Amino acid sequence: MKSKPKLIHAAALLLALAPAAALAQTKVKIGVLNDQSGVYADDQGIGSVIAAQLAVEDYAKKLGVDAEVIAGDHQNKVDIGTGIARRWLENEGVDVVMDVPNSAIALGVNTIAKDLNKVFIGSGAGTAALTGAACTPNTVHWTYDTWELGHSIARAVYERGGKKWFFITADYVFGKDLEANASDEVKALGGEVVGFVRAPLGTSDYSSLLVQAQAAKPDVIALAVAGGDLTNAIKQASEFGMTGKYKMPSFVFNPNNARAVGLQTSQGILAVNPWYWDSNDANRAFSKRYAERHPRKMMPNDMQAGMYSATVHYLKAVAALNDAKDGKAVVAKMKEMPTDDPLFGQGTIRVDGRKIHPVTLFEVKKPSESKGEWDNFKPLGQVPGDKAFRPLAAGGCPLVKTQ
Repeated sequence: MKSKPKLIHAAALLLALAPAAALAQTKVKIGVLNDQSGVYADDQGIGSVIAAQLAVEDYAKKLGVDAEVIAGDHQNKVDIGTGIARRWLENEGVDVVMDVPNSAIALGVNTIAKDLNKVFIGSGAGTAALTGAACTPNTVHWTYDTWELGHSIARAVYERGGKKWFFITADYVFGKDLEANASDEVKALGGEVVGFVRAPLGTSDYSSLLVQAQAAKPDVIALAVAGGDLTNAIKQASEFGMTGKYKMPSFVFNPNNARAVGLQTSQGILAVNPWYWDSNDANRAFSKRYAERHPRKMMPNDMQAGMYSATVHYLKAVAALNDAKDGKAVVAKMKEMPTDDPLFGQGTIRVDGRKIHPVTLFEVKKPSESKGEWDNFKPLGQVPGDKAFRPLAAGGCPLVKTQ
């Protein structure tokens, strides 16, 4: 009986000596919201979830953060996507919603996160409105956006002789933003836009749209669609004998598309990406880990790598504050701290929420240049971050006006 107080005293002493982080870790719940079953499932889907989980495994414990990752399938439907986000943030303890491809859904989540003072980080989201008129102090836009893609690709194609443009455009916010930004650049350079057609999300037959494009006699048939829709459009253009006849820039073209279409068909397509799996040793090491965990052993694309990078920086901000509950404060800390991770390197987040990093112009390799299934891009040149993204003063973000 006399030994019991000694045991209690020893236990108390051990607790007193334990690191504070081990006693009271900051808890965060990360919700990855994207298309898990439709046309964007390969571009984001389970891959974005894996990337977030890898970031948590690499950083959370050593930062003193107890992080949980959950996932939701928004099915590319605004009501479903915003409903999941609201339920997560209001009732299920989620602190940050991430990824959110499909710009219409992203804009809805953007508003919900602001209203509930939570955090929204878009990696798969495209619309540049997130750092423009719709910007909020609760949102960060990470990997790419429609201004960057539209202007960069339009300039690269114009410089290679593409002067007369026709657009096949996804019939929702993302596609229309891409078309508008690319059109602005083409016209500013002295080119001409001769027409457009709208393609509903999930279009399986592009034949009538391709016929309309041909009838306009353009130099360029620009494909402002993405994911599985982009793959279908390129395959059908090839069947029509169009891929060698026209320049066919594909704004959101990544290694998933190149592998699905095949290099014989996709060779020569230009793409702008901030990250490529085979660019350096760190990217290759991450990609090997990612592929081992992916159910289909796929390599990551830039948006999935962006999920890793964004999750790392979010965890650092939460650790610095020792709190995840005040979303506005977390985003302010994210903007205050320089970004730095193994995949995207060093960068910054502007007052409008735009993550700034260099982007690279790539060209899809010829079959004779490729050494393997995923060896499909070659770099042509890099654009510095301050030149790649829309100038801060040009976006119309209300946060900028208050500075």
